Amino acid sequence: MRAAFSEALLALAKADPRVLLLTGDHGYALFDSFRRECPDQYINAGIAEQNMVGMAAGLAKAGFRPFVYGLSAFVPVRVLEQIKIDVAHDKLPVVFLGDGAGFVYSHLGTSHQSTEDIACTRAIPNLAIYSPADRFEMKLCMQMAYAASGPVYLRMGKSDRGDVHDAPLSDTHAGRWLPLKQGHAAAPVLVATGSMVVTALRLTQEAFPQFSVWSAPCLKPAPAEQIAALCRNSTCVVTLEEHSVIGGLGSLVSEIACTMAPTRVVRIGVEDRFSEHCGTHAYLLKEHGIDDDSVRHRLEALLQGA
Repeated sequence: MRAAFSEALLALAKADPRVLLLTGDHGYALFDSFRRECPDQYINAGIAEQNMVGMAAGLAKAGFRPFVYGLSAFVPVRVLEQIKIDVAHDKLPVVFLGDGAGFVYSHLGTSHQSTEDIACTRAIPNLAIYSPADRFEMKLCMQMAYAASGPVYLRMGKSDRGDVHDAPLSDTHAGRWLPLKQGHAAAPVLVATGSMVVTALRLTQEAFPQFSVWSAPCLKPAPAEQIAALCRNSTCVVTLEEHSVIGGLGSLVSEIACTMAPTRVVRIGVEDRFSEHCGTHAYLLKEHGIDDDSVRHRLEALLQGA
């Protein structure tokens, strides 16, 4: 997925000289081709993320299309105030690229883990949020981000988990949630976002064939009518995310369900606590109960009426 992101960004920059890439001293190997082919459109702002966002705001006001890249613990979390005041307030077309969302940078501890970025950015007016699950969703999200007239936050989680779609997506999929597997009408619907979509598909293939599976790449603006229909036509919607259960995908579905189509919503994600230990990405998924086995137990309990 990271390769698809890099290729999409390079294609945009080659087609439009207004496209600029700003990075906070991250992503060197990822942007080798960009620096080689579009050297005048690359800015390394250094480890000064707040200044980088202010720079991007000024460039946007001058007619450029800045793409601001960093680890998601820094972009957007560290620069939330600058995104709010410098960019979102004036609806400037700046795209924020938060790489390594969730527990990707696991060994570096809490300072580099990002399980609150969706919650933080959802509360900022005018800011769209995309969370692609594979290279096909990434390409579509990059197209939407470039076409947007205002600011966008694009969240990138674990990038090497494989594809969830069999072919490229068309413009008709833009702004919508995407059905991946049709289950039984009376069974729960499993909605996942980002890197957890692969987990959702794997579990339904191995243990829960009755579940339907949807991918949620567009979190804001959310397709409210589509989500309401999902809730209306299901006895239960289960959300799965590598993010806090507070303010993320589960909260989004719950908010729409309670106002438009009341149904039971079960939120599976990171509970309200920090990591207790450092370790691998797989270890932290297990510690926080969102690895395959833990999610399987939660779904089994749901089917048993717990």
